[in-house]
Amino acid sequence: MNIKQLPIEVLVADDHPLMREGIAAVVNSQSDMRVVGEAGDGLEALAQYRALRPHVTLLDLQMPNLNGTEAVQAIRAEFPTACLAILTTYSGDARVTQAIKAGAQGYLLKSALRRELTEAIRTLAAGHRYFPPQVAAELANHLGQESLTARELQVLGLIARGKANKQIGGELGLSEDTVKGHLRSIMDKLGASNRTHAVTIGIERGFIEL
Repeated sequence: MNIKQLPIEVLVADDHPLMREGIAAVVNSQSDMRVVGEAGDGLEALAQYRALRPHVTLLDLQMPNLNGTEAVQAIRAEFPTACLAILTTYSGDARVTQAIKAGAQGYLLKSALRRELTEAIRTLAAGHRYFPPQVAAELANHLGQESLTARELQVLGLIARGKANKQIGGELGLSEDTVKGHLRSIMDKLGASNRTHAVTIGIERGFIEL
């Protein structure tokens, strides 16, 4: 976007009306930007983007119908040049990596919105990426580390739900020894000392959710 093309038009997608209202109040208080549309879920965000073609779109990570990452993928598939950023309370590097792979150019923490929101919108509208220091640090801390495979994510998710190795094997059609092998690999990749520690790290980094 040409930064002279003002005001910067913003679409806000979040399933909490009060969050949308708060963001709109901050954005609309600035002379160089305005909220042109709101959406309460991922599918509505896609429809609103089609209708409005805003300069910057802010998408909550956890929304019904399509979550933030899925909405980013859907919008990006139709509009390759869309400027999209994730809004979330979670800073785990795995979530950030998923969002970036989906096509997000920014990742904003709701805890810092009042302080960073307008700066982020201007940065994104100017064609740059925006990742706050806390998020950038999370990414840097785990740069180059091997990610969990799809099967390992399944195993870790079942461990988080309190399943024993034998139960996990039954659900996934694996032998108990195979499950143990996956668990060893998970613990090694995450630097975990035991299965409970692995679940804790998995939640913190965003590999799994409870």
